[in-house]
Amino acid sequence: MTTYLKPALLLGALVLLWLAMLLLGAGAVDHRVLLDLYAGHRPVLADAARLITMLGDGRVVTLFAVVGAIVLISRKQSWPALVLVAGTALGKAVTEIQKYEFNRLRPDENPHLVVVHNLSFPSGHSANAMMTYVALALFLSASEHRRFWLTWAVAIALLVGLSRVMLGVHWPSDVVGGWSYGLFWAFLIYVISRAGRRTGRAT
Repeated sequence: MTTYLKPALLLGALVLLWLAMLLLGAGAVDHRVLLDLYAGHRPVLADAARLITMLGDGRVVTLFAVVGAIVLISRKQSWPALVLVAGTALGKAVTEIQKYEFNRLRPDENPHLVVVHNLSFPSGHSANAMMTYVALALFLSASEHRRFWLTWAVAIALLVGLSRVMLGVHWPSDVVGGWSYGLFWAFLIYVISRAGRRTGRAT
């Protein structure tokens, strides 16, 4: 029982954080943080944000997930490889469903510094980066090195989310909502992968 208590508490906390960002976002705090971080008048930072934000693009994270799956297959871990690719693909689809269900408009206080096409909550780039890079760290790293790779994965996701605010295309709450959802999803598919492997060994 205690084995599952900490993961359950973590997942519950992530759900509550996501819910708070949904219910409380686009308010005065969001406006203030957005104005402080916007990089439209700082060209060097804006260019850096445009580069960093590409790490959360759906095509880029899909490529990383596929490469990770190939590595897993080379290690004769077919089930984790399948869960990694299918899980992150489904996770991206669920992100898009959330956008259209919640219908939050993007901020328009400042000109957008990159082209955007859909709605605002949660940030797809932030969710993509968090779920994919954390999942890769969980699926691919040895236990003794996992903390190191998880730290880098989370750092990349944090930078991607920050870039979305700097570019003026997301509220900060969109980004935090994307991070919390993405982290929840990464842990969820990792648990599914581990459960499937244990079932396979048992049979």
